[in-house]
Order: sequence, then structure tokens, then C-alpha cells
Amino acid sequence: MLLGIWKRGIVLLSFLLAHALGSFVGINIGTDISNLPSASTIVSILQAQKIKHVRLFEADHQLLTALANTGIEVMVGVPNDQLLQIGESRSAAADWINKNIAAYLPGTNITYIAVGNEVLTSIPNAAVVLVPAMQFIHSALLAANLDFQIHVSSPHSVNVIPQSFPPSTATFNSTLNSIMYQYLQFLKNTGSSFMLNAQPYYSYTKANGIYPIEYALFRSLNPDNQILDPNTLFSYTNMFDTMVDAVYFAIQALNFSGIPIIVTQSGWPSSGGDNETDANVDNALAYNTNLIHHVLNNSGTPSQPKMPINTYIYELFNEDLRAGPLSEKNWGVFFPNGTAVYSLNFESVVDDGTISSGLSGVFCVAKSSANSQNLKQGLDWACGPGGANCSSIQPGQPCYESDDLSAVASYAYNDYYHRTQASGGTCNFDNTAVITTNDPSHGLCIFAGSSTTNSSASKGPASDSSPSVGVERLQAFSSGYLVLVLLLLFFC
Repeated sequence: MLLGIWKRGIVLLSFLLAHALGSFVGINIGTDISNLPSASTIVSILQAQKIKHVRLFEADHQLLTALANTGIEVMVGVPNDQLLQIGESRSAAADWINKNIAAYLPGTNITYIAVGNEVLTSIPNAAVVLVPAMQFIHSALLAANLDFQIHVSSPHSVNVIPQSFPPSTATFNSTLNSIMYQYLQFLKNTGSSFMLNAQPYYSYTKANGIYPIEYALFRSLNPDNQILDPNTLFSYTNMFDTMVDAVYFAIQALNFSGIPIIVTQSGWPSSGGDNETDANVDNALAYNTNLIHHVLNNSGTPSQPKMPINTYIYELFNEDLRAGPLSEKNWGVFFPNGTAVYSLNFESVVDDGTISSGLSGVFCVAKSSANSQNLKQGLDWACGPGGANCSSIQPGQPCYESDDLSAVASYAYNDYYHRTQASGGTCNFDNTAVITTNDPSHGLCIFAGSSTTNSSASKGPASDSSPSVGVERLQAFSSGYLVLVLLLLFFC
């Protein structure tokens, strides 16, 4: 009895602490790669990027071992091809927990198990075993005394909702209602979260121009293009919030409430085929940078503004072995060799009006193949209507090179890009510019985004990152929420 009370207290304490400290952004780690980096290399990348939450699609034993004692929180997936066996056998579920979870505790900080992935829409014939598999996994955790530490859920595609707009009228596919009711009841009983794979890229491209690209990329909308739910009058400034709110309303339609949502996949491809023009580095960088900013601001959604949305970006590496169009292989923030496709900041939120923190290590430079006439036009536009700060490329200044138009244009292009990317600026300049991660800085000529730039922009605003604020948050937690926990323990 006492053990049960303390376990409930620990669960509540963890829940309150998580909400007191705000939301997080993690990352998915896929392994469909012909030259997969070693587990230790992957962990080194995670630590260098200060990524503290990861999702593994399966129980990769080498990665689970390498993640030990790093403090990184790990979500481990049960692959779809193992779902049937686990969903039909309690002993198979217990065996899976013993081999893939218990064997790596307490060193590896496993906090969630994702049972299957988009089962209801990708393999509907297995839908009947989804909830039993979750129940058997949870029972195995309970038997191992791990249920208070590790939660169980299952990620769903937004396609479980046939019509997501307006969000207020969203309901789950009626053919899934019975299973979805069991799923939600399980989440409610175990204090777990609804897992959602929210990928605006697919919804935007399939809509064939119905929605503006700004809506998909978290960019400011033209006042004439405001997206309004006519029933609630909630204004939606981005497609991500629309998807999440649609799920909240669909949950409510089945008479459930208080179930939080974790977004287990969200991102944007950085490259695609000839017919996939929206899959490019500009859009991928814009989407993920703005997504991180949105999540870490604890913004919530229009219908649930006080419910932060923990989110996992899809994904760490480009996966060259994935089937499908070229875009399917290019969702990664990194190439498999460890170099960045583009740079993201997973830790801080910065808005200094000039340079987005997400652009650190990314540069917009002139193409070597661009002709001088087009470069001159691009340079004149960047320094004129584009509003770039071109003082450093004037005669006598550190970036002035009278005999190298490409270098001068690169500086102007890059300055414009860093100033405007978050609000829609692109690295194109009539096809004379290209994104690179090679720092073009030289001598005293420092390009925006360079790691050598001495700028306070790399630091979060005092209201979010100063030590005193962190102490105040913890003090508020100690003096308020902890009292609630103690009262619960006393009266239970």
C-alpha cells in the first residue's frame, strides 16, 4: 500500500516538474542508412547539439548501451513487424521488456515505449492487436516495477482524422472509433500521452496550393489570408497547431479530456525530385527553426494555450535506404558522415531582430557558376531593397574585395538571408546563390552565422535563460506543487 502511494506521488511529482520546466524538442533517429555512424558517434552528435530527448524506432542495443549515463531521455519503439506477436502473447511482451528495456536500466534513461508506428493507417489489419499489445507491455512494466518510470503509447498519423479543418469539427475515422476509444481509455488509465506524427509538408503539398507556404512554415501570414475556425473563432497561424488541435477536438468528441499530446514526428525534407520543389534546404531550415521556437516558447495551441507540446523532429540523419520519392530520403538535419545539412539550436529561443539562432553555421553564398551581370544585380538588390547591412563590403572595410565580385555578393547575400530567413527571406537571388555549411569568413571579415561572431544572440533572453529565473521556477515548484504532492501522499 505504502509503495503504491509513493509511486503515485513520484508520478505526480514528475508530471508537475515536467510542466514547471516547460516543453522540449527532441529528435528521431532512423537507421535506414547504408553507412550508419557508430553508436558512440551518434551520441557524440547528440551531446554536441545538446539534444536531450531521442526517439528510437526499435530497441537498437548498441545505441541503448551508448546512451547510458548521458542523461538523454529515450523513447524506444516496438516495430510494427513485432506487434502481432506481442499483441497475442503476454509472455512475448514480458520477454521484449526484459531484453530491450530492463537490461539497459537504470543506466539508460528510458521514459517512453512507442508501440508500433501509424498502425491504424499503415497496417489496418493489425489494428485489433494494437491496444492488447500496449496493455501487455504495460503489464510487463508493472510486473518489473517500472510502470512509474516508463509510459506506453502508440504514434498515430494525422490521417486517423479524415477532415482536420476546421479543427473544432474534427473526429476520428468512424471505422476506428472502437479501437480509438480503447486506446484513449488506456492513456487515461495509465497517465500517458496521445502520440501524433504531424507532418505539415505532406498536408501542404497534397493541398495543391489551397494553403499558402507561410502557413506551413510558421511564417507570418498576409492579413488577407488569416485561417479562422468559424465555430470557435480561433485564429490559426500555422498548420502544425491546426493538426494538433484537430486531435484535441477529436479526443473530446469521444468524451475524453486531459490527455496531453506528444508530437512524435515533425519536420521538413531538405531535398526532393524535380516535382518536389518545396523540399529544399530553405524550407527545411525555416520549418524546423520556427517549430523549435514555437515549441520552446510553451505556446500551446489556440484551443489549449496552457498545454505545451513536446515534439520530436524528424530526423537526425538522411536515410538513403528509405523507399519512395527522393524527398523521403532527405529529412535529416545531418548527413550520415556527421556533417550538417543545416544547423539547428535545440536548446534556446532567440529573437534579436537580426539573426535567428537556428542559422548558426549556415551560410548563403554566391554560386561559382553565376555570371557577373546577375551577381551585380543580386548584390545591388540585397544592399538596396533587400535591406542587407553592406557596410563591411565598402572600400577600406574588412570584407571589401575589388577584384572578387562573388565574395562581395556572398557577404551581402548572407547578411540578407540571416536577417530575413525567419520571416520568409530565401537564399536564391535569381538562382545565383546557394546554401552551404562551409564558413566563408576570413581574416577580419566575419560572416553572419559564423561561430567566431562575437554576439549576444547566441544567448537566450534573460527571461528564459538566466540562472535566477531557473531558481525562481524551482522555488515556485518547491513551495507550491510539492505541497500538493505531500497532501496527496497524506490523504491517499
